[in-house]
Amino acid sequence: MALSKKDRRSRIKRRIKKVVTGTTAQPRLSVFRSNKEIYAQIINDETGTTLVAASSVSKDVKAKGSKSEVAAAVGKAIAEKATKAGIENIAFDRNGYLYHGRVKALAEAAREGGLKF
Repeated sequence: MALSKKDRRSRIKRRIKKVVTGTTAQPRLSVFRSNKEIYAQIINDETGTTLVAASSVSKDVKAKGSKSEVAAAVGKAIAEKATKAGIENIAFDRNGYLYHGRVKALAEAAREGGLKF
């Protein structure tokens, strides 16, 4: 029996969560992608707090163009906010999505912005 897209993603997500956790020294950069928008947040799982967040909906991210270009702008924005907050090393959590397209664009822009992962 074939899995639905949602079930497949949740299975991958569980597998990733075994390895990727955010600590105080190395918080987790989590990506959520809807059909129209993309969201990224840096999370400390030890305290359960979101340290920094950016999304394509927020007013500080002004990007036009394709969805991948908007995702790259969100990646740059999250990197800028993280460096202001003193965060340099992160663990990347693709949240069950394949590492290509918008997720890859966001990750590469965050790397160019100065985040190390």
